[in-house]
Amino acid sequence: MLKTTLRVFFMLVIGFVLGVIGLFIAMYIGGNYAEDFVFNGVRGYEATGQIGFILGGAIGLISGWWFLFKKR
Repeated sequence: MLKTTLRVFFMLVIGFVLGVIGLFIAMYIGGNYAEDFVFNGVRGYEATGQIGFILGGAIGLISGWWFLFKKR
C-alpha cells in the first residue's frame, strides 16, 4: 500500500515538474514567435504558457505512470 502511494506521489511530482518546464519553454516561444496567438482569453506568452503547462503535465503523468507502474 505504501509503495503504491509513493509511486502515485512521484508520478504527480514528475507531471508537475514537466508541466513547469513546458510552461517556461512555451512562454519563451509565445513571447518571441507567437505574439498574436489567442487561447482561453489571453494572447502571446500567457496563452502558449497555458498550453505548455497542460501538455507538459500530461506528458509527465504518462511517462511517470509508464516508468513507475510498468510490469517488469
